[in-house]
Amino acid sequence: MRDIRHFIDGVSVEGKSGRFGDVFNPNTGEVQARVALATPSELDAAVQSAQAAFEGWAATNPQRRARVMFEFKRLVERDMNELAEMLSSEHGKVIADSKGDVQRGLEVIEFACGIPHALKGEYTIGAGPGIDVYSMRQPLGVVSGITPFNFPAMIPMWMFGTAIAAGNTFILKPSERDPSVPVKLAELMMEAGAPKGVLNVVHGDKVAVDAIIQHPQIHAISFVGSSDIAHYIYSNGTANGKRVQAFGGAKNHGIVLPDADLGQTVKDLTGAAYGSAGERCMALPVVVPVGKKTADELRERLVAEIPTLKVGVSTDAEAHYGPVVTEAHKQRVLGWIDTAVQEGSELVVDGRGFSLQGHEKGFFVGPTLLDQVKPTMKSYHEEIFGPVLQILRAETFEEALALPSQHQYGNGVAIFTQNGRAARDFAARVNVGMVGINVPIPVPVAYHTFGGWKRSGFGDINQHGMEGVRFWTKTKTVTARWPESALEHQDSSFVIPTMR
Repeated sequence: MRDIRHFIDGVSVEGKSGRFGDVFNPNTGEVQARVALATPSELDAAVQSAQAAFEGWAATNPQRRARVMFEFKRLVERDMNELAEMLSSEHGKVIADSKGDVQRGLEVIEFACGIPHALKGEYTIGAGPGIDVYSMRQPLGVVSGITPFNFPAMIPMWMFGTAIAAGNTFILKPSERDPSVPVKLAELMMEAGAPKGVLNVVHGDKVAVDAIIQHPQIHAISFVGSSDIAHYIYSNGTANGKRVQAFGGAKNHGIVLPDADLGQTVKDLTGAAYGSAGERCMALPVVVPVGKKTADELRERLVAEIPTLKVGVSTDAEAHYGPVVTEAHKQRVLGWIDTAVQEGSELVVDGRGFSLQGHEKGFFVGPTLLDQVKPTMKSYHEEIFGPVLQILRAETFEEALALPSQHQYGNGVAIFTQNGRAARDFAARVNVGMVGINVPIPVPVAYHTFGGWKRSGFGDINQHGMEGVRFWTKTKTVTARWPESALEHQDSSFVIPTMR
């Protein structure tokens, strides 16, 4: 049995708790490794390493920190195949999708390579008589990230890339379901020239999460996961005086207007709904066709398209998607399909009985299509996070607009249309954080920012882009006066300064 260890102070560290989590091969259903689950004292050891590294790293000029990020990018690109294969073996997504996972993380690293420019403050000459005012961005100190299983490369890099480039030192608590890639990334960061302690990886469960929340030397937490846990971390983290951004679940809608190019739309929907087995917070699990004619034709085209999808093992280059991450998650997805049928949804394509020959114990779920879904159904209200697409029909544009706007989640939404005015109106009015216009998965590029609304996001500052720089730094504003002579001295110590 292979043991996956912590990475603290630049070296691999054996777990001391005696507690371990199983890491499965989703393609076969077998346990392939076990990962150590940390105690609060092990988390503290990582914090002390990060704290010891912070002063020197923060004092390193931004250009030199950027050079480390440039080299880290080169090393990740060098090891792309190894990282993708490692990721697929623990998560289950196909190799091409794993490479995309790594690449989207690297795009944030590329942004972080420009940190000298991003950290520049503001300067006003002559704000008052002989007075200049300027601001500077400074790192927070030891900060942390708690990341989900579905993007074990991308989301850690989204967090630690900008944080470390800005001069912080970082504690990463990745998902215990697929923890090998985060450890490899930390090793590559050391190889790139970051001092020991700048990036530490501590594995764990709720014990480790609570230790992060409560540790007085951790100044900020970034989290991605379910909404209930996001709310827990946000509430408790802020109560402990920390800066927190916590991103939760999603139920992204695809609105299809009657003038949409249905051929392209169906291709987009199947990729967005079933790609990565639906285990994406930006997946598109609900489609809302407007009008009966649009709905009937869309359904017909989806029924024809779905059988062309190939479900296979992660290493199958022809597979569109692979297994879900664990047996427990598979049963959760199947349970939601059962619930949807019990609630009155029409099961058009049933993926519950799917089995892959030679891999019968793998965690596979076939593509599933449900029609006649209603807004009152629990299966519509909650996140399924599997290869399940629900059709919820709308009669009018306004009805379609209201569905994602009133849903508890507000992560992403897409509209498919050739009408620019309708798309512009929709983008302006919909109560959702990220909008795609004929783009099914509207994840912004790295120099913009990522973040949902409502129960999809807790906190005031989004991830990556300049929002990320703002989250991982604090602004100091300096007001300076240099009197030219004693004649300028005034007895005004008891009067609030004004710029007259």
